[in-house]
Amino acid sequence: METIQLTIDESLSAEMNRVTDALRMTPSDFMRVALERALAQREIIALERRDAQGYLKQPQHPEEIEEWQSEQEWGEP
Repeated sequence: METIQLTIDESLSAEMNRVTDALRMTPSDFMRVALERALAQREIIALERRDAQGYLKQPQHPEEIEEWQSEQEWGEP
């Protein structure tokens, strides 16, 4: 394992301490989980960008998706 040093705002540190106490985690464990999730989200963002570029290159035609239109309409609560 590698040790890193991190500088964060006092308010962020205080919030992290409250959360880690409530979750009974160490700050190191919490930061490790946060970093893993951030890296996983990076992959999702890359996939979303790839899909968006694909739709720009080959846009959908309305007739391809109109049968699904009703699934997108949730109506008023």
